[in-house]
Amino acid sequence: MSAAARALGLAALLALSGAHPGCGYALVGKGVTTDASIKKIGVPLFHDATGKTGLDLRVTQRVIEELLKRGRFDVLQQANDVDAVVEGELLSYVVVPVGFSDEGGTLAQPNRYSVTLTARIKYTKPGAPEPIWQNDAFSFRDEYDVSSDPGAFFNQEDQALDRLSQQFARSLVAAMLEAF
Repeated sequence: MSAAARALGLAALLALSGAHPGCGYALVGKGVTTDASIKKIGVPLFHDATGKTGLDLRVTQRVIEELLKRGRFDVLQQANDVDAVVEGELLSYVVVPVGFSDEGGTLAQPNRYSVTLTARIKYTKPGAPEPIWQNDAFSFRDEYDVSSDPGAFFNQEDQALDRLSQQFARSLVAAMLEAF
């Protein structure tokens, strides 16, 4: 039997086995684990232990936006009169140079930075003995380039912080609500 015939036979076998509805297999991470009784989720302002000005507001707002995008919940910025609460504490915000310019004979200057945000997150139903989901070191990382203009550094860091907080919130909400 030729290699092409074997490949064709294998492809047909895989297609038929995937079409069989009673096989009992499912894709991991695709199921929703949200309790159907949860209609209102409270997201109070995350506590900020990093000292980074405005970080708590930015991340909390992005988490609220991501939950609203799901379309299944009313999201409030409070912890009472809700079916579930997302509480967060921003533990660390670290900016580290990861790339350096080669200016031929002069000292290398950082031209690329990595920024990492780590938080403690707990998703609970009020009164329940155990959280629905929690992670004591939920982390997300982004990188950004800096130009040789010193005045552009803060603007580029701010843009990176926007991307970081959005991606952080997207990953967090997916981890909380989906079977990951």
